[in-house]
Amino acid sequence: MATIRLRGPYQWQAIVKRKGYATQVRTFDTRRDAERWSRNIESEIDRGVFVSRREAEATSLAEAIERYRVEVTPTKKGAKQEHYRLNVLRRSSLSRQSLASIRGADVAKYRDARLKSVAAGTVRGELSALSSIFEKARLEWSMPLANPVRDVAKPRPGVARSRRFATPEEEKRMLDALRNYGDGWAYPLAILAVETGMRRGEWQHLRWKDVDLDKQTAVLHDGETKNNEGRVVPLSSRAVATLRAIRHHTDDHVFHVQAGTMTAAWTRSRLRARDKYVAECEKAGTTPDPEFLVDLHLHDMRHEATSRLFEKGLDVMEAASVTGHKTLAMLKRYTHLKAEKLAKKLG
Repeated sequence: MATIRLRGPYQWQAIVKRKGYATQVRTFDTRRDAERWSRNIESEIDRGVFVSRREAEATSLAEAIERYRVEVTPTKKGAKQEHYRLNVLRRSSLSRQSLASIRGADVAKYRDARLKSVAAGTVRGELSALSSIFEKARLEWSMPLANPVRDVAKPRPGVARSRRFATPEEEKRMLDALRNYGDGWAYPLAILAVETGMRRGEWQHLRWKDVDLDKQTAVLHDGETKNNEGRVVPLSSRAVATLRAIRHHTDDHVFHVQAGTMTAAWTRSRLRARDKYVAECEKAGTTPDPEFLVDLHLHDMRHEATSRLFEKGLDVMEAASVTGHKTLAMLKRYTHLKAEKLAKKLG
């Protein structure tokens, strides 16, 4: 029979000893929890299904995170983003618990607390990272664990962003600001983003040897896209003209800048354009639009580009071949752009 003893003024230690098995010891906050754990261990031994949880009980989530960060994260395309998520998990109260002690209720509590300060998509990403850690521990680190994330409902995805240039003036002011940024690479990159719908990471990897200006194509290889599947991107005449204008430099890459640098250039240019707009309104005695050049991200140009493809009359499959969207659901929100043309076809 298990031994339950008071350890200190507030904790209870459960000890299970059976011949032929290593002694199992665990400490709990209440005697009831200690007794429940002991009965479960003894029942598993009696049924011949007991597997030692000692390593899982001795390994904190914080330790598992660091091991996962070294062994798994570097192999992922989104390693940088995963590092951020792991850092958030590392700072949480969950990280102080052992892997064996984390239950679905603990994960749900974490989820609810995070939803008070960040978007649902952010929390879904963090829960996905947490689930991956438990799966790694369960399948490859030989720890007999259940994955508590599986027992928790994921937050529903938020409404997809639909921000694009609200007016021609907003587009002009944004592009003018980019034209004057740095040594001149930001403006052509923005034009090409609008013309092709390519992601910033795809521009980061694109090389001149994969661009054929005569055939008007750019080749993205496997591993250079978000879904790791290569594609051939058709280039509009405006995109070709933009690429020809910057073809004079001899670097292997079309844009020799990091993705983070692209985002920083966009953000700084947007703020400068916004400040200039507000100053001009104040000088003219007019009230500036509070939404003008606000909450406009570089990635929104992918939405802008996709919207323009539908406005030009491309169907879903044609648009997907340009943008690299993998499912119809991803493009479904753009179908309203063709409602008037569809109505004419219906008669």
